[in-house]
Amino acid sequence: MSAEIKVKRQSSRKRSRDRRISHLTPARKRTSASGRQCPDNTGQIELSRALDQSMDAKFSEYCSDPEDLFGDYDSIESDSSFLAKLDRVGQNMRQHDIEHTTSSRCPVILLAGNPDFTSLKSSTDNCPKQSMTESFLKGFTDDAFLDMPSSQLAFLQDPQTADRNCCTDEDKTSMPMRHPEKSVSTEDRNERHIAPKARKSVSDHLKRAMMANAATPSSVSRTALQKEAVVTEEISVAMQAMESVSMATTDLGPFFGLPTKVKELICNLKGIKDLYEWQKTCLNLDSVQQRRNLIYSLPTSGGKTLVAEILILKELLCRKKDALFILPYVSLVQEKVLWSLFCLRNVYNSSFIQLYKGIIIKHFCMSMANLSTVFCMHSQVRGLASFGLELDFMVEEYAGSKGRFPPVKGRGKRSLYIATIEKAHGLVNSLIETNRLDNVGLVVVDELHMLGDGSRGAIIEMTLAKVLYISKSTQIIGMSATLGNLQDIQKFLKAESYTNDFRPVELKEYVKLKDSIYEVDPKEEECFRFSRVLNFKYSSAMQKIDQDHIVALVTEVIPSQSCLVFCPTKKNCENVAGMICKYLKEDFIQHKQAEKAVLLGELRGSGNGSLCPVLKKTVPYGLAYHHSGLTSEERKLVEEAYSAGVLCLLTCTSTLAAGINLPARRVILRSPYVAADFLKRSQYKQMVGRAGRAGIDTHGESILILQDKDKVLVKKLLSAPMEICISNLMHSDGKGVLSLILSVIGLNITNSLEQIRDFMSGTLLSVQEKQVCLERSLWEVTQECVELLKEKGLVTVSTEPQDGSLQVTKLGRATYKGSVDLTYCDLLYRDLSKGLESLMLNSFLHLIYLVTPYDMVSQCKPDWMVYFRQFTMLSAAEQKMCAAVGVSESFVARKAAGQNVKKNVDQVVVSRLYLALVLQSLLKETDLWSVADRFQLSRGFIQTLLSSSSVFCSCVLHFTEELEEFWPFKALLTELTRRLTYCVQAELIPLMEVAGVMERRAKLLYNAGYKTLAHLANADPNVLAKTVENLFKKQANQIVASAKMLLNEKADALQEEMDDLLMMPLDLLSL
Repeated sequence: MSAEIKVKRQSSRKRSRDRRISHLTPARKRTSASGRQCPDNTGQIELSRALDQSMDAKFSEYCSDPEDLFGDYDSIESDSSFLAKLDRVGQNMRQHDIEHTTSSRCPVILLAGNPDFTSLKSSTDNCPKQSMTESFLKGFTDDAFLDMPSSQLAFLQDPQTADRNCCTDEDKTSMPMRHPEKSVSTEDRNERHIAPKARKSVSDHLKRAMMANAATPSSVSRTALQKEAVVTEEISVAMQAMESVSMATTDLGPFFGLPTKVKELICNLKGIKDLYEWQKTCLNLDSVQQRRNLIYSLPTSGGKTLVAEILILKELLCRKKDALFILPYVSLVQEKVLWSLFCLRNVYNSSFIQLYKGIIIKHFCMSMANLSTVFCMHSQVRGLASFGLELDFMVEEYAGSKGRFPPVKGRGKRSLYIATIEKAHGLVNSLIETNRLDNVGLVVVDELHMLGDGSRGAIIEMTLAKVLYISKSTQIIGMSATLGNLQDIQKFLKAESYTNDFRPVELKEYVKLKDSIYEVDPKEEECFRFSRVLNFKYSSAMQKIDQDHIVALVTEVIPSQSCLVFCPTKKNCENVAGMICKYLKEDFIQHKQAEKAVLLGELRGSGNGSLCPVLKKTVPYGLAYHHSGLTSEERKLVEEAYSAGVLCLLTCTSTLAAGINLPARRVILRSPYVAADFLKRSQYKQMVGRAGRAGIDTHGESILILQDKDKVLVKKLLSAPMEICISNLMHSDGKGVLSLILSVIGLNITNSLEQIRDFMSGTLLSVQEKQVCLERSLWEVTQECVELLKEKGLVTVSTEPQDGSLQVTKLGRATYKGSVDLTYCDLLYRDLSKGLESLMLNSFLHLIYLVTPYDMVSQCKPDWMVYFRQFTMLSAAEQKMCAAVGVSESFVARKAAGQNVKKNVDQVVVSRLYLALVLQSLLKETDLWSVADRFQLSRGFIQTLLSSSSVFCSCVLHFTEELEEFWPFKALLTELTRRLTYCVQAELIPLMEVAGVMERRAKLLYNAGYKTLAHLANADPNVLAKTVENLFKKQANQIVASAKMLLNEKADALQEEMDDLLMMPLDLLSL
């Protein structure tokens, strides 16, 4: 920005050269008149001349103009009336000093060689307490400096500069005593009485100070200061204009109330140049504008998430409220965290000009001053760090064992909480307990139809019921695929609905029967209409292996286009991928060969040198399998490669359709079964909905392979209505109702049966009472559950007379705060109590056993030979611990030998200890491949076990925090949770906390010198991308953004802790 500063002269007349001479006058213009001083101050005159000559030499380079110091700029001397006032003040002060000197004969010390004017006599000696400078300045207020140039203000505001330039030994003004050690005794003073130094005029002092300002070196150039002044003025104008805008609206720009910059980011990051018509309609609905609850329902891949993201940004930026985004899977949470960090980093990290109602709002970054100034929404100007990541709100991940309860207070910043279903429930509980739920202005639920999905559906219902009951100002937005009973959900959420059958790409559904393809048409009597016959030549040998003609179906689209093959089991995924490779031509190997070589290297690196033999065979052809048997890092690499076009075909299970969005030109359903269960209508729609890539394909295709025996069932499947969504609070004998009642009592939401009844009337279960509660009413169910909680010792009745309110016991509080399943809370308490009696701490085994999830036991049967081999490798102390929990060496030896064991042994304990041995081996070696090979378990199962254990360890930690008798576990389980969460070498854990950094990448970062969170937070993304192998610029930006966010979050947590320590107690006694 260029700025021209004009100074208007107050007078056009030529200044008279015959003016009073001072020490600020240029040397060549000074005459003998400069020596006119008081005749009785000879010594003082000589000192003054010496000082004047010193100042002349010091400032002569600034005094070379033909007129005076200031050239055409009118100095303070232009105002004769002001100077006259200053002269009168100066004369009065000189007369005042003379009178004091005469009356009190207060001596002034003059030391030859090195004069010191800082030492004054104490007040007890009746000396003046203030010098002339102090007396003079006392009469001025801050208003006197309002019109000063910024350079002079900078000088006055810099105490070091002022002291360096104005208070040197050569020129010190009288100030309170600084050097007591230099004071002289009273006797010496009386002997060395010298007349006081003659005072200069006030105008001389003022001009001298201005000259010192001019001579002061500035760390900021005058051009920069001038630009800063112009920027400040423009921001001030914009602020005044914004204040004139009606505060009734929170809109910040033309893009649905958001700045145009948000629209540009959506285009840059997602490739979306414009919104679909349904999205525009939805965002302009009255329910959205007036902040009423809303459910919008569309087919898969219709673009539902983008609407939610825009609404979230609007809530955070416009209304300055927190937002909660609930997602069903950890992978989706991590994906959204990365996108949010990168998006928000770009919102605030670039200089931009934003037009808002005719006001130009500008963002400048001044690197010299390490400043960033942004004119933000809602008439607020916030300073951002020069890196551009000091955001107006935080992005916090609540998934797995991550997330703090309650969350750190934002200290003026808003937070976006991105959470899994279980973590969102814990988060809402903690916000209710701390009376902060009203800070959450928006709750968005993805896959709302999961309300009907077993125990997870019950948790969603509990979370939303609490939000509806507690906070009337929080808006709830639900996204869902097509629902069969949308009205029930509407009634539960008190919401309006918006439905549309829009798909960005036309979907054509087919079925394959033998070698013929039929188009699905529900209007036809047979539901199918013949389309074509497969044209692919099969040999007799190939026909026996590929009876379903999968090779023929996939080679019609790959490698130029993508394809997904959904298989009923994980093993079938691997077999189908290997089978297809056998019959592909060598041309497939040449397609993107270099990129596939890089992928293989990354996969091998993620396994510490080990590579899955199936992937080793299939990846060169552009194929891979995808299911839970892969590690999370392998799945991530496969997904990225597929999205980039390096892989053209994935064989996968149905979980891919419900997880991350990976569209394809053609989707093939290998069978109408998921494991042994026949497909549901919703599952079918979710899988075929992946067909068709918006912006790439003109249409998508789905082909369901069926056998003659399944023809009737498939017809019913294709013509059936969507399944209805039923409340799952009664799932597993009413476990959901029990958990809900326990938590609402513990959170003081309700404390009587009548209040509980009122709360339960606001649940989905109440809406569907006639469908779900067939044998007894909801009120009867509620009463029975309260009695059961009393029997289990989780709830009690208050002992206060005439009270009778319900209260949770310590065990009850620990149960709901730890999110412990009610089925296991008693068992967990007994195990922890027994563990305290003989807790072994010379290894992790005992602690690991205590946090091994109970619900994982049924998923693994011990290999007794492996069990015995691992048992014999334990230390004597560890074997003693195993015997203490109920598993002896003799028992394991007999089982390994195939002998019958008559002694009754708890099989849950036996299997749980086996899983604990797996986890201990993993923590010791951190090599998942070798552990999987040793215990003959899949890599995916071991990683699932590790993930579940870290989550359960976090739950047990919160459980023990509420029970005083378990105080030793707090420190022990905190560290174990951290170890289980990342399961890497200790030095890599800080890097693993960063979103998008897995073990392989953490090692590369560490070896490249990025060893801490601070290293990553302050890294240059360009340098990072060049330094670390196979790290793209976008990924580097995401890593740096996440590291900065984590660093800020940790700093806020420490700041909050400090604020709590310094806060004055509210109940402090006072007189």
